[in-house]
Order: sequence, then structure tokens, then C-alpha cells
Amino acid sequence: MTLRKGKTKSTLESSIESALLAVEIYNKPRTPFRVEGFITQMIMAWTRLFHAHFNNTIGSRYYYKNSNGRYQTIDGEKKSWELKTCITKHGEIPASVKSNLTFFIKLRNKIEHRHIDRDEVGIMIFGECQSLLYNYENTLIEFFGEEYALNESLSFSIQFSRLRKKSQLKASKKLLSKEIKELKNFIETYRNSLTDEIFNTQEYSIKLIQVPKISNTNRNDLAVEFVNWNSISEADRENYEKVTAIIKDKVIKKEAINPGRRKPSEVITKVNSEIDFTINHYDHKCLYCCFRIRPGSANNIDDPFDTNANYCHYDEVHDDYVYQDAWAELIIRGIKKGTLTKEIWKAKFKAKESFDISEYEENG
Repeated sequence: MTLRKGKTKSTLESSIESALLAVEIYNKPRTPFRVEGFITQMIMAWTRLFHAHFNNTIGSRYYYKNSNGRYQTIDGEKKSWELKTCITKHGEIPASVKSNLTFFIKLRNKIEHRHIDRDEVGIMIFGECQSLLYNYENTLIEFFGEEYALNESLSFSIQFSRLRKKSQLKASKKLLSKEIKELKNFIETYRNSLTDEIFNTQEYSIKLIQVPKISNTNRNDLAVEFVNWNSISEADRENYEKVTAIIKDKVIKKEAINPGRRKPSEVITKVNSEIDFTINHYDHKCLYCCFRIRPGSANNIDDPFDTNANYCHYDEVHDDYVYQDAWAELIIRGIKKGTLTKEIWKAKFKAKESFDISEYEENG
């Protein structure tokens, strides 16, 4: 498809420029805040890609309207659909691609007022970042054809492969700020909420294995080869599994609801069995709101997945929350130390104030 000059073409070109800038930001090792930069530019690229597609297929109807039929405006400009609405309006985005996009929409909202300048978060979401770009190009080609593909404009980035020792990893974890820990909890909680079918797709997260080529290959061969997991035979998959078992650390995907989970009533029962007075469901609500381990009426947390994974998980299937044994133990420990009382947590809850949870944890 060759586009003529006009709004569709200019919007599409703007989308492609945003995607290329995202890659440039991500691949520059000295770029500050490159994770936020990559995510922000890719969200813009995806949004403009949808706008170009809509403009090409349904015309200028991707704007919000008021009940009176007039367009909503921001600073005099018509308000166009944001990415989340574009996905819904399109309605045909594959579930795994949608899960990847939803992950970055939620993550972008979380980092909007944070400065993520540590590599730890970037390393954690490397696979999702790769898929975000991979899915973008596939959708770009689907909407507008092969001639707009990005592959000839991109190059492989050079990566350092020296493994860090356990002591270095332990030291880096100690340097993580509270905000980074909260982001890590969000990432883990979101991943755990996905089905295995979606989590294991390349469209949600690309898992790359770097293996030096030392066989007698043709001297004209590429130094890097990528294997599409979905297109190889079962026998080849078994061979790759044998290789990766040798060279990679074992990664275990935890279930969203893991052993030791408790319903609110079970948390209350456990706490009451260890203390000299009794707490009820209202007390428990005050506590989880003030410790901000899950969304609640007093802590301005709206996303159901925004939980502290060390203590609480959102069960999407049943639309409720379950709690780890560690949550009951934290409450019991605070009460026995005298730092948690009904008067304190009720006053905090009424004032919509929060506890610093690190002061109540075992190493706090």
C-alpha cells in the first residue's frame, strides 16, 4: 500500500519516527531514563499507528464526543482516543498482543512521575520490550503493508554478556529504592495474572538465548540467528531445551495465587489466635488500606493488580484478593510490639494516611 500525502500518511510517518526514536533511546547505554523514554515513545508510536489506521478506514472519527454530540477538546484541539480506547475500538488485537500493550499502558502510568534510572527494571522487562516492538512492526505491516516495515532501519544492539556474581546481584538489590520495589511488585503481579498460554507467547514476551556460533559454518553466514519458536518442529524444540538447560538459570513462573494464601476471614482468625484482643473485618480493611498492600477506599489505588506481592494478590478469576501468611504475621508482629493498636490504625484510616511498611517488616 502506497499512501498519498495527507493525514493518514503524516500520522503514520509520525508513528514510525516515534518507534525508531524509542529504539535509539533504548540502545544508547549512557542515555538517562532510557526505560521511561522507550516506553513513552512506543506508546506514542502505537497510538499514532492506530490513529493512522482509523483515519484510513473510518475517517476522522477517532475522537471523543460529549453527550451533546460536540467534540471534547483539550487546549482547543479535539481529544483523540488514547491507546487503551484504540485497542477496544479496534476489537481484533490478539489476546497476547493486547496483554503486552496493557502491561505497558499500566507501567507507563506508574512511571509517569518516577525517574527510573536503574538497569534492574530494564533487565526485568527486556522480553516485554522486545515484544512491544516486534508486535508494533507486525501490526504496522498488517495495516499498511511490507513497504513500511522497520527491519531495514534497525540494527542489533551490542550487549555485554558477562554474568554478575551473586554478591554483586545481592548488592544491587540493596540499592533498589522503594519506588523500584513497588514497580517490581507490579511487574510480578501482572505476569502472575496471565495464563500460561499468553505468558509463553512471543507476542507477550520474547525470550532470547544468546549462544556463540562455533561450528564450521559458512563464512558468509550472519553472526546472529534468531529462531521462531512457534515455527520449529517438536524434535528441534527438544534439542533447544537441552541446550538452554545447560546455559540458563532456572526460571520459575509462580502461580498468581500461591501456597499459604488466606481469605480475609482466615487472616483475621490467625491474627486473633495470637493476640490478646480481637480484630474484625473493618480493622482488617483499615490495615490493608493504611499499609497500601492492595487498593482500598482510603489509599487512592485504583488498579486491582496494584498490590504488594509479598503480602497480597489479586485473583482475577474470582475478582477478589487473597493474602499471604506473611501479611498476618506482619500484623501480629506489630501488635505484639505495641506499634499497632486499634486507635492508631483507625485514626490513620480516617485521615487517609499510610504506614511505612518497611518499619514493620522483620528486617525493619
